[in-house]
Amino acid sequence: MKSISLTINGETVTGQVEPRTHLADFMRGQLGLTGTHLGCEQGVCGACTVIIDGQPMRSCISYAVACDGATIQTVEGFDDDADLKALRTAFSANHALQCGFCTPGMLMTARDIVRRLEEPDTHRIRQELSGNLCRCTGYQGIVTAIASVIEQKPMAAKTQESRPKEATRIVAPKPFSVVATQDAPGTKTLSVSKLAMIVDSEGWTCLNQTLDLPHPQSEAWAFFEDLNQVAACMPGAQIDTIDGNDIRGHMQIKFGPIRASFDGTAQRKTDPGTKSGTLIGHGADRVSGTAADGGLTYSISALDAQTSRVSVEVRFKLTGPLAQFGRSGLVRDFAGRLTSQFGENIARVMAGESLATNAKGNDINALSLVWSVLTSRIKELFGK
Repeated sequence: MKSISLTINGETVTGQVEPRTHLADFMRGQLGLTGTHLGCEQGVCGACTVIIDGQPMRSCISYAVACDGATIQTVEGFDDDADLKALRTAFSANHALQCGFCTPGMLMTARDIVRRLEEPDTHRIRQELSGNLCRCTGYQGIVTAIASVIEQKPMAAKTQESRPKEATRIVAPKPFSVVATQDAPGTKTLSVSKLAMIVDSEGWTCLNQTLDLPHPQSEAWAFFEDLNQVAACMPGAQIDTIDGNDIRGHMQIKFGPIRASFDGTAQRKTDPGTKSGTLIGHGADRVSGTAADGGLTYSISALDAQTSRVSVEVRFKLTGPLAQFGRSGLVRDFAGRLTSQFGENIARVMAGESLATNAKGNDINALSLVWSVLTSRIKELFGK
């Protein structure tokens, strides 16, 4: 048994728990906070979403011992919260709940949307809700309720509570197709190929994709040799140290209210003659107990004197509570959005622009643990 101390709904709580006990089980079983519902217990449905240190997170895949010292808010702790009061009223008025099982987790995510985003459109709200499932309403009432609360908020309150607004954010296009960036004046077009994916008999996911960059092969290779520069273009990624071919870093991942931080290492080998390289890495998320192993191969070829193609092939495997996100639909969605943002950032940096004036796509803060391994050898560099 482990001793833990948490601040839950403003009160200090202590307890003795087994290391395997999830936060949701601790709160429901030992504290009687049954407003947090348990559905899938695999981090997929979102019914158990609570606020941990200011961020909506899954309590069914967060170990209680990993949350020692954290500040947590459950649906019971928002009686005096103006935003949640408005959301409860809007949910009722817009028929945004029926059986009500998903509602506590849905409200936690909805409150985060209301407080974080200034003027999201319907598509953006649905995107933010993608980690919370409802089997009754069809979501329209939920989306309408959230939009109505945002519209009613005074502009001053929106400006004060929202996070820094993303500058000229480009919404990533849908995956599975060749896409082009919105070109800045004088720049050529970036294209991203269709994502190919298979899962082999041993459970390893294999991904293949290409990026066509409007720059000569030599320039593209020089860019990819600078790991810090590449990492700056990858949403959620950061390199901590580089020692020869050994890299250590971390990757922040977000999908709806699911958040994870993978700390890990990778080893790199490159061949300047063939303009190719490999990365082998391992990483783990302390809170969810999920581990990732994978390998990445990339090569840069010349399509013509002014255009190069970056070809990427990845094999990876996830183990632990978040392993269900290795299934095809989620991986492809993550990968398509992430690759698009990554490619756009590379094109802009190589064109001489600063990412300080172009959002890095933090909402996708996601590098699907998986494709994370993939996309820009970069991910592997730091936190696979």
